[in-house]
Amino acid sequence: MISRLWRGVARAECTESYIEHLERETFPAIRALPGFRRAAILHRPCDRGTEFLIVTEWESEEDVAAFAGEDVEAAVVPENVRRMMVEFDARARHYSTIG
Repeated sequence: MISRLWRGVARAECTESYIEHLERETFPAIRALPGFRRAAILHRPCDRGTEFLIVTEWESEEDVAAFAGEDVEAAVVPENVRRMMVEFDARARHYSTIG
């Protein structure tokens, strides 16, 4: 199993909008993809807004490619989300999951 981690900092006034985007757009879309297992939203306040760590779990790198494309570590950040962010990772990190 593969855990995909992506980090971004949302503007304080965009915190709820970003969570809503994940719950209404991103997560429903990826739930339909083969090999998707689960997703989690981790967040905490920080000086510049709200820091998010998004963790998704997939059966394989090939399954991640159905979401991310050929460059599986490229971040998938729609334009409307980019406008909510102060900063964000251009690349996701992938880890093999044990257990």
